[in-house]
Amino acid sequence: MLAFLGTVGNMKPSTGTLQDEEGPDLGFTYRVRKSGDIEIRRRGRLAAILCGTAAADFLAEAESGFAAGQQAMARLTGNYKHGNERVARQHPRNRR
Repeated sequence: MLAFLGTVGNMKPSTGTLQDEEGPDLGFTYRVRKSGDIEIRRRGRLAAILCGTAAADFLAEAESGFAAGQQAMARLTGNYKHGNERVARQHPRNRR
């Protein structure tokens, strides 16, 4: 079962607003299991599980601050913007 619910910084329920000028809340939380594995969740749904050294590295980065933890979880789950959204919007397939 789950032993500890970890939050990053002053994590509040996801509202999409800025959190005390530290960066946007991207909706991520994490839990540390008894085995040391880490569950990363986005908006309450399981997004990734980290084991071993990846889990230890993540904890070190997540404890450095709210925005750093949110960005780390976004990178690890692959849920972040790639920079081509504006160009892709103008592609004929995506026009409405």
